[in-house]
Amino acid sequence: MIRFLLKGILRDKSRSLFPILTVVAGVMLTVFGYCWVIGAGDNMTESSAKFSSGHVRVMSRAYAEEADQIPNDLAYIGVESLIQELRSDFPEFIWTPRIRYGGLLDIPDAQGETRSQGPVFGMAVDLLSSEAKEPEILNIQNALVRGHIPEEPGEILLSDDFAVSLGVKPGETATLISSTMYGSMAVTNFTVAGTIRFGVAAMDRRAMIADFGDIQAALDMQDATGEILGFFKTFIYRDKIAAPTASRFNELYKNETDEFSPVMDTLYSQPSIADYLGMIGLFSKAMIFIFVGAMSLVLWNAGLMGSLRRYGEIGVRLAMGETKTHLYRSMITESMFIGLIGSVIGTALGLAISYYFQEVGLDYGSIMDNTTIMFSNVMRAKVTGFSHIIGFIPGLGATFLGAAISGLGIYRRQTSQLIKELEA
Repeated sequence: MIRFLLKGILRDKSRSLFPILTVVAGVMLTVFGYCWVIGAGDNMTESSAKFSSGHVRVMSRAYAEEADQIPNDLAYIGVESLIQELRSDFPEFIWTPRIRYGGLLDIPDAQGETRSQGPVFGMAVDLLSSEAKEPEILNIQNALVRGHIPEEPGEILLSDDFAVSLGVKPGETATLISSTMYGSMAVTNFTVAGTIRFGVAAMDRRAMIADFGDIQAALDMQDATGEILGFFKTFIYRDKIAAPTASRFNELYKNETDEFSPVMDTLYSQPSIADYLGMIGLFSKAMIFIFVGAMSLVLWNAGLMGSLRRYGEIGVRLAMGETKTHLYRSMITESMFIGLIGSVIGTALGLAISYYFQEVGLDYGSIMDNTTIMFSNVMRAKVTGFSHIIGFIPGLGATFLGAAISGLGIYRRQTSQLIKELEA
């Protein structure tokens, strides 16, 4: 029977070509859409982890409540001892302190007068210590456009677009005007070592990268930090490890009476990330549901048309003694072969397109100019193990539903009318 059905599919192109093409198109779009959505999720989590929150993040309780406002006046004091404890108790992470800050960057002329200035978003990271991991985490070497990575205290990096707008070049002086941890004005001169472009609009607009020790001194934050970030050594986020780690840390350091006691949160526990990933999950399910529904309608219609064309064949098979149930099952089996063939071809095409966009990506930086979300300007698809099988869900499901619905007409076929139909 299986050989008979396969021969019918392969030899009668009018019976199988249109359904197969329909399945191929739907499966290809499903596979590529899924890979694209997964790539978008990874884009956001990777960028947010590197430039904002790490895989886990330690702050004071007071700082955590207003973390979006970067309240350095609520920073955690005692960072050196806490980092040593974290490295001892949680060695599966790379621990590094960071200070986020804002201010005004002033570029003086030869006479020391203001030549240009603009608001700046700053990030202090460990650049100069012997065990610094930040250059690798931020991939600064590849992001460098002009100049060099800071090698001495007092050197900074500016986003290239910001440096161009200010008219400042590597080797020139820039003055940061900000506020200290205690609310007083802070004015500090730095030397621009180089310019960078991360490919993340939120960072490339007005970013300043300085050494952690320099900003501690500039903002009067001795032995203090806004945040301590933890990264998995593989740089791949694993919530099944991160969430229990955060729970264990918070239980260990729990002190409800001290608003400056440390707390830890995870990348996925942040509202913006959690909401976005939840939206991606719903979108993936909706995409499969839509394609199954749309393809089922198309294949149902194709099945009805095929049943009309094969009306005589169905009647003859019933007249020869084949039961309606057996005929119904054989048509469903035939449709499943069609779905399998279409799913294999569609999955192969969808994966080929996804692999291309995984390597090349699509640059949409022009529409991200004003965003504050940590998104890479180059969106890439991501091929996962599930990408190889997700297309079979709509491919087989839709063909089954289409054939099952259209095939119900078999039970309304009356063999008593067969002789009159053949005479006609």
